[in-house]
Amino acid sequence: MAPALVDTPQVVPVGFTKSGNGEYKEAFAAGPKHYRPDAELKGTEKQPPAKYPKYLPTWTDKTYPPLELFEHYEHGKDADPSFPNLLQDATVVDLTANIGAEVNGVQLSKLTDKGKDELALFVAQKKVVAFRNQNFADIDIKDALEIGGYFGRHHIHPTSGAPEGYPEVHLVHRGADDTTARDFFEERTNSITWHSDVTYEKQPPGTTFLYLLDGPAAGGDTLFANQALAYRRLSPEFRKRLHGLKAVHSAIEQANTSKGRGGVVRREAVMSIHPIVRTHPATGEKALFVNPQFTRRILGFKKEESDFLLKFLYDHIAKGQDFQARVKWAPGTVVVWDNRVTAHSALLDWEDGQRRHLARITPQAEPPFETDFEG
Repeated sequence: MAPALVDTPQVVPVGFTKSGNGEYKEAFAAGPKHYRPDAELKGTEKQPPAKYPKYLPTWTDKTYPPLELFEHYEHGKDADPSFPNLLQDATVVDLTANIGAEVNGVQLSKLTDKGKDELALFVAQKKVVAFRNQNFADIDIKDALEIGGYFGRHHIHPTSGAPEGYPEVHLVHRGADDTTARDFFEERTNSITWHSDVTYEKQPPGTTFLYLLDGPAAGGDTLFANQALAYRRLSPEFRKRLHGLKAVHSAIEQANTSKGRGGVVRREAVMSIHPIVRTHPATGEKALFVNPQFTRRILGFKKEESDFLLKFLYDHIAKGQDFQARVKWAPGTVVVWDNRVTAHSALLDWEDGQRRHLARITPQAEPPFETDFEG
């Protein structure tokens, strides 16, 4: 069980955001300076208009106060593990033997509360699930948010664009004829950015929804890694050494990148301290909880020691193709994953300027916690 929610001070040593193995990177230019409304609304010579103009990004000068802690309720603990309300009429095909599934025959927008409870547990077990033939993109945005809000308090992203009037929706948007990725590849060999979303928050997301609005005919897939299996793959003695260790996660680099591109920062950048190994409240599974986008330093370790251990963990996750899955996007797809026990990376592998436009609903979960070591 999660410990009682107590807002204890988190003291982060000076310099911990500017050192440590891993760095924040974005593979293509985004933000208001690079957004071309005419190209999105009217199309271009080569690309059609956006299919879902109500989801086009907007940026405002409105700022938000620091997030306050809240008591998260984990609905997966209430689920019937036979999933009668979720999968009764469904076809389920596993993506791999140990992570991921593809589901047809379920309409997420029609689920009862019992079905949503089962969704939380099913996704926690499978780690990532691609639901096909969904109407999420077509229903009112407020209705989509109501569904996501069942699983936790909505997270408002500090730097991303959002549909007008709905700051709770995080948009992944690469516009028509956008070829800025070529500049990135002038200096990089790949665009892989393994991460779990916004782990710098005191209460990072749990059950997370991402749905396709517009995408290239081929390319733009998303990779997912099973962080629970990545943990179990380590030797018992190594796992034992990781327990009790905590790491600093930072939003400062993301905020500075947004500022540097003329973007917004809706909320003051924060840092949080989380255990390197966290426990899932519904399944009891332990999972690695570090990522090179936001994790900066291990508390109590000198810089070189921290760099050495974090690099090993990052490489372990990145090279673990036998606990990874690749999700291919298609119209009507909603991908639901458990951000507590997975990492993911988008793929930037198309160069013809086709638009990629997705919306994310991001319910926050409990503060990460770890339970006693089990050998």
